[in-house]
Amino acid sequence: MSAPKKVVLAYSGGLDTSIILKWLQTEYGCEVVTFTADLGQGEELEPARQKAELLGINPDNIYIEDIREEFVRDFVFPMFRANAVYEGLYLLGTSIARPLISKRLIEIAEATGADAVAHGATGKGNDQVRFELAAYALNPDIKVIAPWREWDLSSRTKLLEFAEQHQIPIAKDKRGEAPFSVDANLLHTSSEGKVLEDPAIDAPDYVYQRTVAPEDAPETPEFIEVTFEKGDAVAINGEAMSPATILTKLNELGGKHGIGRLDFVENRFVGMKSRGIYETPGGTVLLEAHRGIEQITLDSGAGHLKDSLMPRYAELIYNGFWYSPEREMLQAAIDKSQENVTGTVKLKLYKGSATCVGRWSDHSLYSEAHVTFEEDAGAYDQKDAAGFIQLNALRLKLLAARNKRVSDK
Repeated sequence: MSAPKKVVLAYSGGLDTSIILKWLQTEYGCEVVTFTADLGQGEELEPARQKAELLGINPDNIYIEDIREEFVRDFVFPMFRANAVYEGLYLLGTSIARPLISKRLIEIAEATGADAVAHGATGKGNDQVRFELAAYALNPDIKVIAPWREWDLSSRTKLLEFAEQHQIPIAKDKRGEAPFSVDANLLHTSSEGKVLEDPAIDAPDYVYQRTVAPEDAPETPEFIEVTFEKGDAVAINGEAMSPATILTKLNELGGKHGIGRLDFVENRFVGMKSRGIYETPGGTVLLEAHRGIEQITLDSGAGHLKDSLMPRYAELIYNGFWYSPEREMLQAAIDKSQENVTGTVKLKLYKGSATCVGRWSDHSLYSEAHVTFEEDAGAYDQKDAAGFIQLNALRLKLLAARNKRVSDK
């Protein structure tokens, strides 16, 4: 790969990406553009601007953007229409943020005339795959630089020596090894590494950042209502809100009641197993609510097909194939299923759980006349069930007769 002339770096302002910024300048002698995204991680972003300027970046080459609404509207909500969970448990909080960051990296590269993008993901994890598959899908000619796969800064000591050599400020709390690493956005927090690496040992209480311990949550349950239109949440307790505002509010409610904690050993796409501690309070509430409204508005055939597609859809997102044709094909089917997923769900939030306790909709398929144990005024003739059972039993009876005939010989 020829040396890049201008690189757009996914930049957090932290020590690692600051080292990457300086390394790009010294290794390639290239111009660097920084992109810092507000995805709801809960950190002030202005220090990232100041740090970039301190490291010699032209103010015109510093991009800091609040993309929370786009994140929830165009990435989180479409994923939740599918009720997507990876390996039965993980709500894909890190996975779903990467295609949006890559999208903005490519757009900024085009706007600034950059010929390369760079990220700070290591060579052992999933994020390198997600960033790069998305980048190539959006611009097949882009160069992607992954410093962790290229440089010889293989230890914390070497990183700190490089930082000191190039006058990169090092916060006091960064001189020692962090007890674990954290990735955060509006959907979740993900904590991995160090004190969490042994899956046999309980995660320390201090790992949890967004949720109270369920045993410390309020003794009184809280009831809320979430309203949906075409599969997307649009209001809480009757108050219309934007997508990001809804998720922010659900995070607050879920975190208060200790909802959304997950201690999970997953299979990374690159082949190894990894233990992570995830907190997805708002997403856990949203998933229960969405399941609740689908129960009365989604036809069984469509719903069962959708559930059978979900593991493949979730795996595509986890593995970095958001911009693949197969994910888009599945999304089209999922979105078609949501045309009548409109109505309101009542949820009980209590001691670590979110439970659907009521649901209603003008689009409901639920017929009390057909299911009642009382007189149904001819809505359903129970005698019809006999023929239904006989037809469905026919092949089973033939199988049983054949097996008996063979065993009797």
